[in-house]
Amino acid sequence: QVHLVESGGGLVRAGGSLRLACAASGRTNSGTTAAWFRQAPGKERIFVARINWSGFTAYADSVKGRFTISRDYAKNTVSLQMSGLKPEDTAVYYCAQHPYGDSNSALDYIYWGQGTQVTVSS
Repeated sequence: QVHLVESGGGLVRAGGSLRLACAASGRTNSGTTAAWFRQAPGKERIFVARINWSGFTAYADSVKGRFTISRDYAKNTVSLQMSGLKPEDTAVYYCAQHPYGDSNSALDYIYWGQGTQVTVSS
């Protein structure tokens, strides 16, 4: 019902910046919570940032002050602006949507993109 496609990943030097975008199509709903998760090799998928229908945002402690999540309802996109990137930020980044409330748990999100690779070199 909802199709999410991430873009903007790539290779960047430590201290650099990237902007990820997630384009949504299908039965999208402005009332959803949109989020970004990431997963490094051999690690579990973990919460990065989220934004709900009212614009309330929340971030993992590891990215506070460096990442900013935003959404554009007219364009039906959710973005993640990343700055001050560190090697430990290297992961596949996934966008996701949850239709009924805020959550930091990947298990609560039912719509997912395919992921985009972010690699930060030392």
